[in-house]
Formats: sequence, C-alpha cells, structure tokens
Amino acid sequence: MKRKMRFCLMKLCRLLCLTLSFPLHVMEAVGLYGVYKRLFPLLAYNITFSYNDKMHKTKRELFRNVAKFAADDGSLRLLEIGCGSGANFKFYPDGCTVVCTDPNPHFEGFLRRSMKENTHLTYEQFTVLSGENLRTVQDESVDVVVCTLVLCSVSSVHHVLQEARRVLRTGGAFYFLEHVVSDPSSWTYFFQYVFEPLWYYLGDGCTITRATWKDLEAAGFSELHLRHIEAPEVTLMIRPHIMGYSIK
Repeated sequence: MKRKMRFCLMKLCRLLCLTLSFPLHVMEAVGLYGVYKRLFPLLAYNITFSYNDKMHKTKRELFRNVAKFAADDGSLRLLEIGCGSGANFKFYPDGCTVVCTDPNPHFEGFLRRSMKENTHLTYEQFTVLSGENLRTVQDESVDVVVCTLVLCSVSSVHHVLQEARRVLRTGGAFYFLEHVVSDPSSWTYFFQYVFEPLWYYLGDGCTITRATWKDLEAAGFSELHLRHIEAPEVTLMIRPHIMGYSIK
C-alpha cells in the first residue's frame, strides 16, 4: 500500500513539474531558449569551482594513471568531449596535448581562461562539435578520450561512445565521470524522476535518470573498469555517480 501511494505521489509531483516547465518548452520550440544557452556557460563556469572542490580527490584518483596510455614515443594526445570551461585541465599530466571540443561555442571565453591557468599542457584549437559527430577528428588519432558530466545531456550515448572508440588508437582509453540514475526504491530516485522535466531545461538538456553504465557495458570496449560512487556534498539528485575508464 505504501509503495502504491509513493508511486502515485511521484507521478502527481512529476505532473506538477511538467506543468511548471511548459513555458520553457514553449521557449525552446520558438527559439528563445537559445538565450539561455548563451548564459549557461557562465553558470557552469561558476558551479565548476564548487564541484571541483568537492570532487577533487575523486578526479585526482580517476586521472592518476592517464599517463600510462601515452604513445610509444612518450607523447600523449587527449581529446575531451564536452570540455566546457576546462574544469579537468589541472588533473592532466604535464606535457599532454589536449584537443578541446564542445557543442556550445559560448564556452570558448571561459576555456581560454583555464588554458592560461594550466600552462603545463599544450592545446590544439577549440572546435565546436557534438560528441555524436566528431567529424574533424581522424580515426585512431588520440591516446585518451575524456568525458565528464556530458553523457547526461547528449542525444545518443551510444553514438558518443562509438565515436570515442573510432578516434581512439588501439590500446587507448576512454575516461568517464558521470552522474546516473539512483535505485528506483530510493528517495533520490523519487526526486530525480519528479524534477527531471525542470532539470532538463535548467541543465541545458541534462537528463538525470540515465543508467549510463549499461551503455558503457554494451559499447564494445575490450576492458571496462567502472565503479559506482556517491559524490560527496553535491545536490541529492546528482549524487549517484559512476567513474572509471574503458580500454579499446
């Protein structure tokens, strides 16, 4: 009985959120949502400082072995899908060459700031590309691909992972850190399900009920090193995370 009541309450609350988000849906349909896309990089840039502080230890652990995927001559070419404002740069090894891509061109100004702050890296030109179509990146041309807090907002996780496999050389690695859906019996899932319609627009297309680990398991990598974690001190709805790397 309690489970049924909880289910009904969850459906009712989601309907309320859908109603509240209807004006945002209309704005997107008529093209006005593009104004928010211009403002979103500023919001994301400021949030990055807080998220990196809380996730510093986790990111340090995630990227600690990136250097082992360097080419035979010692060089390391890393492609970041959805680089945003460059929040991961300080965790990359010295001398690494970073290829920056993001579908939102308005991140470029903030990206330049991060580049100036992280002079231990070499950067190739920023390119506006979606993760589903890395058309300017050649096959097997990078040693490492990084994707953090991006797979929640792409239109096709499957296509992004296939593109990552295409551009990685054999033996290269795909690193990920993503928030994911919680256990359906948890209160975290309750709030994820209820607030997802609003979160989608406020998070520039972010979906908070994706079981992204299933896509990684089915992507065809030769090895998958994946852990489920609870991110410390972050908003309840994005606390469940997965982290790790896959090897081509």
